[in-house]
Amino acid sequence: MDTPILEMKDITKEFPGVKALSNVSFRVKKGEIHCLVGENGAGKSTLMKVLSGVYPYGSYTGDILFDGEPQKFFNIRDSERAGIAIIYQELALVPEMTVYENIFLGNEIKGRFVIDWNETIKRAGDALKKVRLNVNPETKVKDLGVGKQQLVEIAKALSKDVKLLILDEPTAALNEDDSENLLNLLRELRGHGVTCILISHKLKEVIEIADSVTVLRDGQTICTLDAAQGEVTENRLIKNMVGREINNIYPPKEKREVGESLLEVRNWNAYSPALGRVILRDVNFNVRKGEIVGIAGLMGSGRTELALSIFGNPVGYQIRGDIYIKGKKKSFHHPQDAISAGVAYVTEDRKGNGLVLIQDVKQNITLANLREIAKRSVVNDNMEVKVANEYKTSLNIKTPTVEQKVMNLSGGNQQKVSVAKWLFVKPDVLILDEPTRGIDVGAKFEIYTIMRRLVSQGMGIIMISSELPEVLGMSDRIYIVSSGRITGELPIEEATQEKIMQMATN
Repeated sequence: MDTPILEMKDITKEFPGVKALSNVSFRVKKGEIHCLVGENGAGKSTLMKVLSGVYPYGSYTGDILFDGEPQKFFNIRDSERAGIAIIYQELALVPEMTVYENIFLGNEIKGRFVIDWNETIKRAGDALKKVRLNVNPETKVKDLGVGKQQLVEIAKALSKDVKLLILDEPTAALNEDDSENLLNLLRELRGHGVTCILISHKLKEVIEIADSVTVLRDGQTICTLDAAQGEVTENRLIKNMVGREINNIYPPKEKREVGESLLEVRNWNAYSPALGRVILRDVNFNVRKGEIVGIAGLMGSGRTELALSIFGNPVGYQIRGDIYIKGKKKSFHHPQDAISAGVAYVTEDRKGNGLVLIQDVKQNITLANLREIAKRSVVNDNMEVKVANEYKTSLNIKTPTVEQKVMNLSGGNQQKVSVAKWLFVKPDVLILDEPTRGIDVGAKFEIYTIMRRLVSQGMGIIMISSELPEVLGMSDRIYIVSSGRITGELPIEEATQEKIMQMATN
């Protein structure tokens, strides 16, 4: 296994005003699972886009050797022909197409004059068996869960006789069972000689599965660690990723007074016409001034549905129940009603629903409260820049200028822009849905620090999270949701992962 299948030597890649990669060297042994880690913006995805031909030969400097041969990949098809396949966090499947159509899209099996659909379905079935996915190949992709869609992507890669499989944050949107299933599949593929490069921010996952780990920081190679030598530990990974030791990822809790009730929900029920079923049933909870309330539960339990139904119900559920803001009964028919009452919601999907990626930082930050910086319906550009720069400083948003397009920022900095956007509406209650999904350990620490600062200033925060250590590390109280009901409430002093999981599966 010591023979390298891949060597990338002195790779340098520049964008206007930014050197994304600086003389990066990266070596992967044949038949191993090699994890690539680093903070958001460290250069991981850029390096893989160079390898896969997304950034073509000539747009970077340095050399790529694959299976001992020098390579010049001018596009993705060139790298696929060599036996390299990449699967991104945002899956590249066509929802309205069937599983078999997706697996062979762009790589169709042709008869004499037309596509041989019978052979396509047969080979798709064979590919699905390799990933242990028991679904009918004629099922539409939109009817599969995210975990199964991820397996379809891998089946698609395996159908091309892949030698090196690259997965960029493959478990970011998966629940624990689907994540474990995927990791087991990667182990099986390793046993069949497939080499894997795995990009992940989940360090426990990295420690569990990696044969080797390479750490990038600020576009440079910091080190490569060998798991067999006991070099892959959480403390060592964090220190190399962020350039300093972080002994406790959760900032210490300060003693603070918990004040009046800011938001209370009573007898809350929601019916989804689209799904044809009740999604929330008799929910009661509250959040008070100066506290972080955690909402825990398995994927599909109703956590996000609860947040959306409270935040003006933008998805059109049929609602019964009462909301009280600072003791006064309110009715929200639109998100603007919630915003006006002092409630803000940071979505779990920052790229799809939280930000306008083609707009710049300042436009995104002010988007939800343009009246604050407008006179007679005309935005004051100087005021917009001033506000954006204030949040850039206070939230430590790493961007050369607030005129930078949000799509060019790292995931952690995009998340800070999303938080800044809702802080600008000056809420009393901030709902954070998966606030650290897909961001690195350093950016997580910064987000947590911001949350602690906000509650110390008197805000109430509702934090929805799939990460139980995060819920336990940040919450003052925890509500557990299961099948649309709140099945328990725990003060942080009594909460454990075991108790939460027991209530989450009731």
